[in-house]
Amino acid sequence: MGNIADAPHRAGWPDFACFRPHPASAQLAQWLRESQATTERMTACLDAARLEVPRLAIVNPPLWELGHIAWFQEFWLHRGGSYAAESILPGADRRYDSARVAHDTRWSLDLPDLEATRSYARAVLERSLERLDRGPPGDELAYFAQLCAFHQDMHNEAFCYMWQTLGYPLALPQAAQAGGGDAGEGGDAEFAAQRFLLGARPGGGFVFDNEKWAHEVALPAFAISRRAVTNAEYLEFVADGGYARRELWSKAGWRMREALALDRPRYWQMRDGAWFSRRFDRVLALAPGEPVVHVSWHEAEAWCRWAKRRLPSEAEWERAQRGGAQRGGAASAGRVGALPAAVWEWTSSRFAPYPGFSADPYREYSAPWFVEDHRVLRGGSFATPARLIRATWRNFYQPERADFFCGFRTCVL
Repeated sequence: MGNIADAPHRAGWPDFACFRPHPASAQLAQWLRESQATTERMTACLDAARLEVPRLAIVNPPLWELGHIAWFQEFWLHRGGSYAAESILPGADRRYDSARVAHDTRWSLDLPDLEATRSYARAVLERSLERLDRGPPGDELAYFAQLCAFHQDMHNEAFCYMWQTLGYPLALPQAAQAGGGDAGEGGDAEFAAQRFLLGARPGGGFVFDNEKWAHEVALPAFAISRRAVTNAEYLEFVADGGYARRELWSKAGWRMREALALDRPRYWQMRDGAWFSRRFDRVLALAPGEPVVHVSWHEAEAWCRWAKRRLPSEAEWERAQRGGAQRGGAASAGRVGALPAAVWEWTSSRFAPYPGFSADPYREYSAPWFVEDHRVLRGGSFATPARLIRATWRNFYQPERADFFCGFRTCVL
């Protein structure tokens, strides 16, 4: 990328031709514009009071997060991933590099104010659009433009669940705020035993490094639910004393339940004998047919023990999304729970590298998290842009997290 094309920091970067085909310049520019417009719409609610947020492990200071998004785009699209190239904002690296700025220190940084931060983001975007306007992008430029757009998309979703945590209003249509809609058709889809290629293949477009590359796995026969577990189904577990029954919980899950004093999903509440759930700054009647949301992996696992079911592996989940379920001996072309989804879905799989894993230029995206206990989620939520969603995409969180839009589907035990 420009005059730093031969810099040592590029050692080990992939052949960007593997990520073809890529969108045209106009499409890439449109994605960057859309991501920035969503960021501005999502954060329009911020004022002096809402900029001050508690120091929690599951949130960032909004002012820091806004600056980080802009810094990331500048760092990869205009500085070629090199610290030797200067930022247009003095001191940006020491403030906004998430790999080098510890989470707990982000509350005490000398950050530019809100208007200055927004101006920085707009200046970076303008430079990005100018660069894409020069002609068809090469493989490398197209890769980094997509990386930056998708990175901002993911932070926009993070703003959504941060607003849920903090009880802020959400600048999305009320239908999205109300939940995921009807969960869909029930019952199980059966899949025969087979060898299956798990993961993304070269030449399929942009993917993140933890999706690389497709490798064969042996899948025994399995049956998976056609939809995510609903509020009504989860309520049966709650009503049956599921949160008080030690035998349903793992040791780690029981420790989490006790630490949080949980006897129901964390945003549920009862009023006058009826169940409600807080969604952002509103309290809504619990919709029986919607997928249950904001339940941790530990809670999903406990529900499965109660229901005598199990969570699918990520290979089973991906296989089911590709279609070919068996019904009465005949193959069905329909996918199970066709994407996009209403909620992220927990799987039983621990987040780990695929065989032959190699980190892509943004090395901190996956590799640091393999060493901790993160569980894989698949699918997407109402807050996930459709351009991000694909069958091979892997999300990952620690098993006690439930602040984001997570639910689950199950398999026959």
